[in-house]
Amino acid sequence: MFCLSVVRRSRVVQLPVGPVGLGALAVLLTAMVSFGRAADDQRTPLPLKGQQPDAAAEAEMQEYTELIEHTDAKIEMVPIKGGEFVMGSPESEAGRQAHEGPQHKVKVGPFWMGKYEIRWDAFEVWMFDLDIVRRKMTKAQETPRDQSALEYQLSQPTEPYSDMTFGMGKSGFPAICMTQFAARTFCQWLTEKTGRYYRLPTEAEWEYACRAGTTTAYSFGDDPAELGDYAWYYDNSDEAYHKVGQKKPNPWGLYDMHGNVAEWVLDEFVQDGYSRFQDGVADNPLITPTKLFPQVVRGGSWEADPADCRSAARAGSDPSWQAQDPQIPKSMWYHTDALHVGFRIIRPLVEPSAEELAAKWDKMEPKLDRKRGR
Repeated sequence: MFCLSVVRRSRVVQLPVGPVGLGALAVLLTAMVSFGRAADDQRTPLPLKGQQPDAAAEAEMQEYTELIEHTDAKIEMVPIKGGEFVMGSPESEAGRQAHEGPQHKVKVGPFWMGKYEIRWDAFEVWMFDLDIVRRKMTKAQETPRDQSALEYQLSQPTEPYSDMTFGMGKSGFPAICMTQFAARTFCQWLTEKTGRYYRLPTEAEWEYACRAGTTTAYSFGDDPAELGDYAWYYDNSDEAYHKVGQKKPNPWGLYDMHGNVAEWVLDEFVQDGYSRFQDGVADNPLITPTKLFPQVVRGGSWEADPADCRSAARAGSDPSWQAQDPQIPKSMWYHTDALHVGFRIIRPLVEPSAEELAAKWDKMEPKLDRKRGR
């Protein structure tokens, strides 16, 4: 056993590295203690595809909670109406970066979005097969959704060699340190597990939801002095992330869109990418990743300055996020040095066809193969 020291501004985090993932083992043992009570639980049945909360039209969309079958994990989803907005920041905005322009008009379709960032409670179901363990211990019948999701559980992350929370908290806290690829694979697993299509948002969808109809630097206005009411960031976070939903939501009921953890979106980070969408109104734009780095994260984080938490602020991933990963080759699942990165999910009202999935939404950097073992 040895340790790696990760420096996060003024904070040093010790990373224990060893042959056995003790953090993962502890999670499984803790979960198993509660499994004996599962048979007596009065649980809400998981909605099947074709039943509520499905909607045939935007007017029928309602807030709902997605339960992950055989577990206590849940993901709260908020309906977001489709519309048009001006993406990017004006040159006059304080803290603006050149890659936030030029401003351009964008149209997005309706979707549901996670009220909160994805928490460890849900992410670790996929990471550690907690749903399978509980189902077997309670002798619950395997469902077609269980069978369908199995493919993506066979291509899940390798056992982490460290506690990936780094001592900052787990239950109710946002999951962190995953690659964009891992976040996307989680969405594919969740799709099979629930019978409803989930994915990461595009940059455009994310900013549209973050702004929530506003045109100011933040969803609450232009004054960074008010940021502490809505976000965990460097000045108030005590150098750690916090449980989701502790600050005020934006006007559309979404929490932690500013700060706490930065959030993966589907797009590749291109410095002048917005110049592609200057003519007319861009309809659901996406810059499909063609390489491993950089890919876009949005929203700022617990270690960010106010300017980096603005609605238009964007950042790209970097190989330094894996600098202290001891594996050769580097893990395709974990960013050991990205303690500030997590994600939230969306579910579009209109599910894409298989052809659209292959051509756009599931298309990614060609060297990534989810069947790889690392």
